[in-house]
Amino acid sequence: MDLPARDGDGYLEDMSEWTEEVARAMAEADNYELNDQKWEMIMKAREYYDEYQQVPPIRKFAKYIDMDQKELFNVWMTGPMKPITKYGGLPKPTGCV
Repeated sequence: MDLPARDGDGYLEDMSEWTEEVARAMAEADNYELNDQKWEMIMKAREYYDEYQQVPPIRKFAKYIDMDQKELFNVWMTGPMKPITKYGGLPKPTGCV
């Protein structure tokens, strides 16, 4: 599959090109494994974005999915909002470098 255009950080340049297939292909291209738990969080972040028109800050997102922030970090092994938004086809979270 040909991936849509991505920026230097790997985010889609056009959010409307996101599909589950595109997300899985992006993760594969990045050698990043998306398990069911991660996938569920990605879909929750998309749901949050659809509802509030913004990317949730980590504290709000942890509360939104009823999970401890530390647990979120343990699942992703890194700052969770960057891969969640990247593979979710969402804008880059503010405050993330």
